[in-house]
Amino acid sequence: MKLSEVLVKPILTEKANAQQDKLRRYAFRVNRKANKLEIKKAVEDFYGVKVVDVNTSVVPGKNKTRFTKAGYVQGRKPAYKKALITVAEGESIDLYASI
Repeated sequence: MKLSEVLVKPILTEKANAQQDKLRRYAFRVNRKANKLEIKKAVEDFYGVKVVDVNTSVVPGKNKTRFTKAGYVQGRKPAYKKALITVAEGESIDLYASI
């Protein structure tokens, strides 16, 4: 798998931002087929940091329904894989630089 296909996008939530400040841990949405070694290499190449630890989890898809003027609308949110990356002491990733 190409390294450009591994990282989909960073996850920017309140919980993820709190972990960035306290634990130097960054959350990314990654390709479902990517393994920990590919994720580590992709982060080190793209952001130029030393990765200490990689934790992954597959977030299951959820059924969503809502009531609209047209009646009930049913759908499904897709499942995705999430990676929590811990960087070395004294290093950080600036996720807001490319905005």
